[in-house]
Order: sequence, then C-alpha cells, then structure tokens
Amino acid sequence: MNRIYFDNAATTPLDSQVLEAMMPYMTEKFGNPSSIYSYGRESRLAVENARKSVAKILNAHPAEIFFTSGGTESSNTVITAAVRDLGCTHIISSPIEHHATLHTVEFLKNKGEAELSYVKVLPNGHIDMEDLEQLLASHEGKTLVTLMHANNEIGNMLDIQAVGELCKLYGAIFHSDTVQTVGHFPFDLRNTPVHFITGAGHKFHGPKGVGLLYINENVRITPYIHGGSQERNMRAGTENLYGIVGFAKALEIATAEYEKEAAYIGTLKLYMMDELKKNIKGVAFNGDPLGRSLYTVLSVSFPKTEKSEMILFNLDINNICASGGSACTSGADQGSHVIRAVNNNPNQVTVRFSFSKQNTKEEVDAVVEKLKEMI
Repeated sequence: MNRIYFDNAATTPLDSQVLEAMMPYMTEKFGNPSSIYSYGRESRLAVENARKSVAKILNAHPAEIFFTSGGTESSNTVITAAVRDLGCTHIISSPIEHHATLHTVEFLKNKGEAELSYVKVLPNGHIDMEDLEQLLASHEGKTLVTLMHANNEIGNMLDIQAVGELCKLYGAIFHSDTVQTVGHFPFDLRNTPVHFITGAGHKFHGPKGVGLLYINENVRITPYIHGGSQERNMRAGTENLYGIVGFAKALEIATAEYEKEAAYIGTLKLYMMDELKKNIKGVAFNGDPLGRSLYTVLSVSFPKTEKSEMILFNLDINNICASGGSACTSGADQGSHVIRAVNNNPNQVTVRFSFSKQNTKEEVDAVVEKLKEMI
C-alpha cells in the first residue's frame, strides 16, 4: 500500500515548481548576497525580489518583511523584543498556543521580565473575548497580547481583526502566530491591526528552515541575533538564499490557486467527518470544525479502548501518517497541552488528520476503512 500522508499541518511536501525556482541558487548562482561583485549582487537581487513579492501578496511594505529560519525564531524575536524594547511589562497569551510562543513567554516570566496571564479558552476551543478584555483592562502598564491566528492541533481560528481592535483600544502590542494561515488564507496587513505576524515556508509546500517575520513599520525593535547587518540590521547571518527564493515562490503558487485549493481541501475535511460519523461509533471532533476553523485540519477523538490506544502506531504500520494529540499518554510523551485545555477527557484518544492539495477522497476512504478495522 502506498503511503498516505495526512500530517500536512506538521509539514508539507515541496512543490516541484518551488524546487525548480530554488535550484539555480544551489548551483551556479551561489554568490554571497553581502558581496559587492556582480555574483553577490545577483543574489541580493533575488532576496529583495522575494521580499517584494511576499510584501505584495500580504499587502505590506517590503520594509516590513524580514526572512528568518522559521516561525519559532520569528515568534521568539518579537515576544522578547516586545518586553525588552517596547516596554511591555505584562503578557497575555493562551494555554493553547504553539510551544514557540508558550515556552518564550514562560521564560520571560520566570526571568522576572514580565507578568503573564492566560486568557480563558471556551469549550469549543475559541478564545473568551470577554476574558481578554477584562485582562487588558485590569493591568496598568503596557501589555503584549500574543494569540495564534489558527491552532495547529484543533484548527480553531481567531478573529484577528476583533482582537487587534481590542488591543488598539487598550494600547497593547499585538503579535499573532500565523504559521498555519500564511499561505492558506489571504492577508491584508495594511488593514489589519497587528504589530507582528509570522510564517513558515514548509507549511505551504515550500522549503523547511525559512520563515517570515512581519514587523509593522510603526514599531522599532532591536535584533535578536547579532552580527552582520543582514535583513536591514534586523537579523545577522548570511541569508538562506535558496530558502528565501523558495518561500516566495511557494507563497506565489499558494496565493494564485488559493480559492480552488481551499474549496477542494475543505471538501476532503467534511467528507472525512461524514465518513467517520457513519462508520465509527462514539467518534467526536475537537474545536469548532464546522465553524471558524482551518480547512486543512481535523482533530478526531475516538473512544479509548485497548485497540484504539495503539492507533497511531497501527496507522504507521499501515503506511498512514497522522499525528497524536491526546490529553495524556503514558511514557515520555506528555500528551497535548491543547487537547488538555479544550477536551480533557481521559476516555478519548485524539488523532489529528491534516490535508493538502495532494490528498484525495480515495485516501480518506482507505484511512476510514483501516480505522474501522482498528477500532
């Protein structure tokens, strides 16, 4: 049986057109973008063209776009800068953020650099907006709000506009981890009240090891990584030239085909929901899968039995890639902090299936068939 890859929220296969765009910069066009001879200038041009392309797609200014090693570095950079450069003494985050955010805010709190509050999460996985407003209102001093645009495990989407307006009202800095949405949804950053967003090339068929950091032009921060004056003095280190070229190309492709692909992938998700409901007793879905939700992600809870506890292992044996996410599992794996916060049911085993344009209904049928056998 061929491998069925349903873990696209973890990473996606590289698009062949992206590889093609990257190849020249891995071979003959190898100049250092900081060198002054024509070889280097050619590389510099490639980086700046990529920046312009990304800025145009996100409706931002090229001067607001910085390339990093990925979403993790981008989030670390701005969360740390909000405290150290922008004077934020209080951070509001949520218990269901990605660890790139959670571990950074916890680090700053433990170092005594900022107070930390967690906004309540509703049972359907959405942020409690009333609680957010209360937290903003109850603190003196400047606040950083860091809330992800779409959750990588359950797919819930934040109303980024509403949160941004609330932050504006209370003079707060707003960072949104948009790793799961850049390349999957259209952005209009000129008209979105957000100071910082992040992206990662490998979530939309681009290369790994390259990311995006958007810094609103009204904000001034200092570098997180010191050294040379690359990325307009914002990030030292020789640019990941072919990664940056690949990032821009992948974003161009994703944007051009957005409507068609979003509709197609969305039908796969709905189809899988229906098939699971028809075929497996007691199946449940986490978050708000039919409401404000990523079209790429489906978080499924199966009743816990001796058989279902081994579900990921058995899927893997059958050449099916999906990811876990139960509230608590034995051994080294601590289970999912997201599932614990939203659905802390020890009698359920959670699996995340996430889709891309390369998946098919036939694959969904094959997976549901296997799950029936297993459970």
